[in-house]
Amino acid sequence: MCRQAQSVPDLIREQYRDLEPKTRTLLSTPEIFSVQRIVLTGCGDSYAAALSMKHVFELLTRIPTEVVEPLELARYYHPAQVGFAPNNPLVFAISNSGGVARVAEAAQFVTAHGGFVVGVTSNPDSALGKSASRVLRLEIPPFEPAPGVRTYAASVLSLLLCAVRIGEVRGMYTMDYANDVRADVLRQADALESMLGEMGEAAQRLALLWENKPAFDFIGCGFDYAAAFYGHAKILEATGRHSACTDAEEWLHLNFFARDIGGTSTVFVANTTNPAISRVREAIACAEKLNRPMLIVTDGEREEFPQSAEIVRVPHTKHPFPMPLTQFVPLALLAGCLSSRIGEEYGRGCKGPWSFAEGGAGVRDSEIHVRKTLLE
Repeated sequence: MCRQAQSVPDLIREQYRDLEPKTRTLLSTPEIFSVQRIVLTGCGDSYAAALSMKHVFELLTRIPTEVVEPLELARYYHPAQVGFAPNNPLVFAISNSGGVARVAEAAQFVTAHGGFVVGVTSNPDSALGKSASRVLRLEIPPFEPAPGVRTYAASVLSLLLCAVRIGEVRGMYTMDYANDVRADVLRQADALESMLGEMGEAAQRLALLWENKPAFDFIGCGFDYAAAFYGHAKILEATGRHSACTDAEEWLHLNFFARDIGGTSTVFVANTTNPAISRVREAIACAEKLNRPMLIVTDGEREEFPQSAEIVRVPHTKHPFPMPLTQFVPLALLAGCLSSRIGEEYGRGCKGPWSFAEGGAGVRDSEIHVRKTLLE
């Protein structure tokens, strides 16, 4: 995982060269202008990628955008909300392998009722690829396997570039502005590369301090929630420890009541341009009063946060939209260092009680049922 995280700057540059021209021709101008609602869907890391781009799509395209879990989309979404107009909703269904049954089922449900599905996948011949109206193919260079780091970065980048293109075509901003946002992607890669050393040292230091912690709490709001969700998912995959994720408001309603104060490692994702940063700071102050072991991932300065907290800085962006491309990296490094330190196999190695899940069987081998009515 750590080596994958360290490869992200080069990956962003490689994927930008591949994906930027693809996203320019993915949808025609009439198709782009016909869109009235956008839905982002995916499971696991792909769900986190969808979360990371929800607000970005709305800000850049001015089109109402929702993130819907594939199970909800496939089994509970009202058919009347699909196909209500040509190409609507426009659904981005994300699955690197393309083999996740529920994502393919969601795509089939949407297309069967007249919606338009873009399958974001590395495998056009997969169940998702064959179910989609169109495929945005990810071509990620091979790397040693680990819980998704490179695939997550590529998925986020693909969605970001799609959002920039849709907003550009619809005249939400000038071509120069769109190109400056695109340039910010490459600036992010450069900035991340220069900060990886410090991030890695912090991850190793925290792994030493937190190797015996039984639980982890991740907190992020709005733009930052996706990184928090990603972090909690990686802890589960890489270490098998209990891990939770919520936003700052709900944390102050519920999670901060956890009795094992010293045993609950608490991670805040705190982008200083986030509209909810004031609430995040209040939550951080409460965590400090509780003496919780605390990490803050931020683009801010050290002096802006409590001295008792570990601070890991991530790149500050000219535009807010590309920040999700890099703010997840320290969390991948932390999960990787913890896994290495405690000698835990990723995904429990699909051994023993988990052997039924080998090869992704738990999410691939599932009945696909395409509904015609709400209650079918």
